[in-house]
Amino acid sequence: MHIQARVKPTLPKQPTFSSIAEERSHRKQHLAAALRLFSRYGFDEGVAGHITARDPEYLDSFWVNPFGMHFGMVRSSDLIRVNHQGEVVEGNHPVNEAAFAIHSRIHASRPDIIAAAHTHSVYGKSWSSLGRLLDPLNQDACAFYQDHGFFDDYTGVVLQAEEGDRIAGALSNKKAAILKNHGLLTVGRTVDEAAWWFISMERTCQAQLLAEAAGKPKLINHDSATLARHQVGSPYMGWFSFQPHYDMIARLQPDFLN
Repeated sequence: MHIQARVKPTLPKQPTFSSIAEERSHRKQHLAAALRLFSRYGFDEGVAGHITARDPEYLDSFWVNPFGMHFGMVRSSDLIRVNHQGEVVEGNHPVNEAAFAIHSRIHASRPDIIAAAHTHSVYGKSWSSLGRLLDPLNQDACAFYQDHGFFDDYTGVVLQAEEGDRIAGALSNKKAAILKNHGLLTVGRTVDEAAWWFISMERTCQAQLLAEAAGKPKLINHDSATLARHQVGSPYMGWFSFQPHYDMIARLQPDFLN
């Protein structure tokens, strides 16, 4: 009797691309998917909020959602490309000045990252008003343990590149930052990673607000929190954690691919 050997399943690998055009299309489609998901999860707030993805060819420019278009309507073809001088070089829509001021400086200061996400989500902006970093209260929160910064200087809508530089400085080499009285900012080596860290960080803010409303939470100790960060907070895990969300929105709203 022939017995077939069992092949051990392996985790998926991040995609590779045969051309710049293929990579650009992938980034734009995943950026549009992230915007649709942010709408579905209630992260939109009027015209505020933006996700960007560095262009794979023109590295001093990035793709971003058009100013004034609802996250839930954005398609890949609606995205605009903006250079680091604030000029729209591809697309027919205006750019959010705050998106340019923040994201242009982050992309300039962090050549290692591809994407950045910032919106005025409810729990993120609520937590930001407390003027504190997040604590390692649970396994998911440990992804951000000693890996998020704090920008402690709200002065109004960010419209100046100099303030964008200071936000980039507060982010430093970390995956996320809390902007006091403003909201959350996350980055990643892929669009998927940056989007997942935002989804997870928003939920982490919600969990800590609920825990502190109920009592005094017990923190995970430093060694265990550090270990958990390596286990659940790596760039690969950020990318991988986003894949089920991408698959879901692609099935429900495939028009974003257009």
